Amino acid sequence: MKQKIATISLVVEDYDKAIDFYTNKLNFDLVSDIVLDAGKRWVVVAPKGSEECGLLLAQAANTTQKKAIGNQTGGRVFLFLHTDDFWRDYDRMLKKGVQFNETPREEVYGTVAVFQDLYGNLWDLLQPKS
Repeated sequence: MKQKIATISLVVEDYDKAIDFYTNKLNFDLVSDIVLDAGKRWVVVAPKGSEECGLLLAQAANTTQKKAIGNQTGGRVFLFLHTDDFWRDYDRMLKKGVQFNETPREEVYGTVAVFQDLYGNLWDLLQPKS
């Protein structure tokens, strides 16, 4: 039996603002945007070329969910965006206004820098060593 994590839910404040950030600043593809009911949508974005996993952008529907926006992991790095060219993506993201929390560094596992999404969730941009 083969299994995989196909989608990770990310609580957001607004569908359209989140779509704009992920598609325009991170250069992700909009995989789906399906209107459901009562103002809900099924919105999935994924890095270009990604076939394994996408982000389900889930607009907060209540106070508890709104409190989780930007802090789904208690301040730890939440997601890891792997790239085949760190400096290309780092430079492009900087030009698009993505906020990095540190200067890039070389680790035993690769080149990495922590950045924030539009709500403050922490991500690693990472080019793994081959």
